[in-house]
Amino acid sequence: MKFLLLTALLSALIHAHPGPHPQPDPVHLSRRSAVAKKCANSVGLMKRKRHAMRRQLLAPGQVTYGGTNHTAEASVPSYDFLKNDTCILTPETSPGPYIYPRSEVLRQNITEDQPGVPFELDIGLIDIHTCEPLTNVLIDIWHCNWKGKYSSFTGLNPDVTFPEQYLERTGKKLQASSGQGDTSFLATDNTTWLRGMWPTDRNGVSKFNTVYPGFYTDRAVHVHLQAHTNWTLASNGTIAGGKTVSTGQIFFPEDVSAEVMSVQPYANHTQTTRKPVNLDGVYVTESETGAMTILDTEPLDGKDYKNGVLGYITFGVDTTAIHDGSTKNPNPKISAVPSAA
Repeated sequence: MKFLLLTALLSALIHAHPGPHPQPDPVHLSRRSAVAKKCANSVGLMKRKRHAMRRQLLAPGQVTYGGTNHTAEASVPSYDFLKNDTCILTPETSPGPYIYPRSEVLRQNITEDQPGVPFELDIGLIDIHTCEPLTNVLIDIWHCNWKGKYSSFTGLNPDVTFPEQYLERTGKKLQASSGQGDTSFLATDNTTWLRGMWPTDRNGVSKFNTVYPGFYTDRAVHVHLQAHTNWTLASNGTIAGGKTVSTGQIFFPEDVSAEVMSVQPYANHTQTTRKPVNLDGVYVTESETGAMTILDTEPLDGKDYKNGVLGYITFGVDTTAIHDGSTKNPNPKISAVPSAA
């Protein structure tokens, strides 16, 4: 079983990323397009149902997020932003050097004490052969805070590239040919904020409450994701076993990130420049293989992204075919694979 990230409209993708990019394998691209068309209506319906269920919760006085009660409009606005994109996640996308399974615990609210704009992430899974929801698949996510720091690695400097920090701590250069490898030995603490896991429900959906991610050097705003089947948990709530069927990174619309980054505490992070999503090495590489991993979004209160963000994305699961995806260095400007963190 593997995920493949895909988009139905390659032409739109090319216009979004002008310049000489390697073309996706036409055989795989054709197959992805066929899958996208097959399940597009189901994906769109699945998203609209999830959206409608959430909007029903926005009756006056019935919504709470970010630890604060909010009164919603009696007449909630309608949205036409939900796309019918079927995304299939490639396992070759870098999990980054900040993956740390021993800090990933079973929970939906992963915020802990981290400040920031409230962010609700809604992830759906479907079987691309039946176009039906997939249940009990464990979704594992992690992302940085407003400063660009990751829990369990708070001693590392987000304004310095990981290869530079690796060299400083080990005295060795991290070469692309050697791959990223296990970097857990660089962990500096046992913090767990902005990390968590939750299985998909009977509707094929896993939901998380967190805060909008920040950014760090040479990267756009993003969330890391893995999916596990046949999983079991240890007594402390971390994953004890299972099959990792997917590894990927989810991105945000550039205009939404720009708006959120203009408010506190994000506006205080001035030590490095945020990279726009269309220049991010991982995003561009995923896109060159026919992928599209930008969330559908709306303001949590239906009005202003600065008050909270809701993000939807749906992944299709291919339970029979195995596709290798792209093994290209996700950020070819530097030699070390961990730049894709």
